[in-house]
Amino acid sequence: MNIIPSTFTDPINAKILAVSEDRLQGFQPDPLGEISRESGVELPEVIARIQVMLRAGTIRRVRQTLLATNLAQGALVAWQVPPEKLDAAFDYMFERDPFSGHVVIRTTDAATAGAGYRLWTTLKVPQGFSMTRHCEVLARQTGAERFLLLPAKKLFALGVGHVRRRGLEPGSRAEVPADVTDVTVTTLNELEWRVLVALKREFEPEELVPNLWDARATEAGVPLERFFAIAKDFDGRKIIGRFSTFLEHVKSVAGGERVTRFNALFHFAVPPGREIDAGREVGRHHIMTHAYWREGGPEFHNVNIMGVAHGTDKQVLLAHKAAIDRHLAEAGIPAAYTNAFWGGRSEIKPSEVSPLAYRDWCKSLGIDPEKMRE
Repeated sequence: MNIIPSTFTDPINAKILAVSEDRLQGFQPDPLGEISRESGVELPEVIARIQVMLRAGTIRRVRQTLLATNLAQGALVAWQVPPEKLDAAFDYMFERDPFSGHVVIRTTDAATAGAGYRLWTTLKVPQGFSMTRHCEVLARQTGAERFLLLPAKKLFALGVGHVRRRGLEPGSRAEVPADVTDVTVTTLNELEWRVLVALKREFEPEELVPNLWDARATEAGVPLERFFAIAKDFDGRKIIGRFSTFLEHVKSVAGGERVTRFNALFHFAVPPGREIDAGREVGRHHIMTHAYWREGGPEFHNVNIMGVAHGTDKQVLLAHKAAIDRHLAEAGIPAAYTNAFWGGRSEIKPSEVSPLAYRDWCKSLGIDPEKMRE
């Protein structure tokens, strides 16, 4: 009997993951077929191996991602929580707030500006509702003393690709600066929301079949051709992110391996007016999975460029950051202040963006949804 390995280090699995993590940008009518074509692995084997890795927990989810910043207001949120309430607040954000996505407890190597903000989350609040009011509710529920909303003004890098990033040399970067993506919010009608909800739902292992979207079109109540047309329109409106197999990169997976051991939120305070230039230079470095223009304000030494990098060795990540620091200085954009906030306990889930889901959540807490509007 041929037993399919579930580890990400298996050579064939690694070939598949090098494509499937973040190479399939936009809407793909045949994503599994595209993974097969780009990896050189036959389609039946691609499907079987992704199913095995998903069941084993090596892959934590398979889904079509959205550029949620274009569907709902969003922000990175830094929370100041009393130490004795920190773990309970973490649990609440992850388990009971569908609109909080990444939930991470972070530390710095030295006491510095913002070090008291230990809990970091990403937040999406559907159109028409207030992020501030939402955070005020969460603060009451968790005992958080303060929170800072750090919405993205521009996006320079967004993609995971942990497998293909392993072994990168510090300073490895693209030949040209990263592109700039604007953060805008798009309005959808009822039909479009129906298609979107079906499009973004995670795939169970048994749902991974060659004609992947047939069942989702039926779920949305539209013919497949109409489903494709709406999805491609989403793509043109920059609503669609990528089709991705997300690795479990925080916890140990099959074989006791870990895809990454450290994740770092890098902060850079660059001269006002140079934010886009700096973001493009930071975002071109291959180690960066995310890079944004976010205004940290005085509590974070007025940092304005933030980005995330992952790796298995802390010193190697620091070497990557040092290379980025040098590159910025050589480009004539020296950072007046820079820091790294290291991730510890961490959980990730897709943020909900549906207005209907938001109303249901409010009602579950006994809150009038209308009082949560901007």
